[in-house]
Amino acid sequence: MGIMQANSVADLLQELVRIPSVNPHGSPGVDRPGEQACAEFVGEFLRGCGAEVELREVAPGRPNVVGRFPTDGAGKKRVIFAPHLDTVSVGGMVIDPFGGELRDGKIWGRGATDTKGTMAAMLWSLRTMGERIAGLGHEVWFVGLMGEEAGQEGAHAFVKEDSADFALIGEPTGRDVVYTHKGACWLKVRTAGRAVHASAPDRGENAIYKMADVVRCIRDEIAPELAGKRHPVLGSPTISAGTIRGGTKTNIVPDFCELEVDARTIPGQEAGEIVERLRKMSPGVEIGVWESAALDTDPGHPLIQLLLKNGSRLAGAPWFCDAAVFAKAGIPAVAAGPGFIAQAHTNDEWISVEELELGVEFYRGFLERL
Repeated sequence: MGIMQANSVADLLQELVRIPSVNPHGSPGVDRPGEQACAEFVGEFLRGCGAEVELREVAPGRPNVVGRFPTDGAGKKRVIFAPHLDTVSVGGMVIDPFGGELRDGKIWGRGATDTKGTMAAMLWSLRTMGERIAGLGHEVWFVGLMGEEAGQEGAHAFVKEDSADFALIGEPTGRDVVYTHKGACWLKVRTAGRAVHASAPDRGENAIYKMADVVRCIRDEIAPELAGKRHPVLGSPTISAGTIRGGTKTNIVPDFCELEVDARTIPGQEAGEIVERLRKMSPGVEIGVWESAALDTDPGHPLIQLLLKNGSRLAGAPWFCDAAVFAKAGIPAVAAGPGFIAQAHTNDEWISVEELELGVEFYRGFLERL
């Protein structure tokens, strides 16, 4: 099926699912991960819709795709539709991850829900609007972002190059408007020791024992303190020790130990406070930090109000997404789209055709009100 020969949004989603675009971080489960082929397909679709298209390489073979739609007047405020191109690993899936099979009123495959479903619905709504997009009260761009599932490099690259007045991020929210969500702070903690024969442990320095103090601090001090904080929509921040490894052999005092920690933050909370607590607990500890900010967009924003007139409800989420990157760059952003997070990242991922079609109506209703 050619790109412009798709007869429905379901056809389009099947084609998108059949294009592997697995994020290469971790264990992707494919020989050739990356978003290049998906970006090229989306770019060609956008050209067929009348957009001026550019592929912007963020990493080798991993571009963002940017489609700028014509407008009949200068100086309009800019709205961007921004789903991500990448998916999580296909390891452990019990269906063909790239089959795009239509069965039982559902489309099956990796990304069907997260988030090629929202991408297909956005693209189809833009196609059906056709030349009317130029006459809208806002300039419209479509931005397919690479790298959301690990690092959010695509969103960070875009906000360094361009701006907008509002960003609608494609995520499976059941078409609710997620205007606030938790942030994430992933820590890699490393303690160092001195290896000696385990028959004389007092001559060495045990890195695992040092890490035990860090783990106790997380469990007994930091976690209860975080539980005492509360956001009216998102609830309490959390922290969890996720992985740990250390030492090389049973009869050698370990000279290293590594711990990976997941902390979920709420708006107004500084993740640096957690880092400083751990450093005080174990002087000399090494801590690597990756952080994505929490989202807290004003629900009174006029374009959020347009989305609510379109049948949406305001919502918060415990997960994080590219919306926070845009918001931190000064671009009001929300996440909204068809599908449900319960189907995301599953070993038999799917989205119903009914939900997909409701997504097209949702995005088109928003466009018509711009």
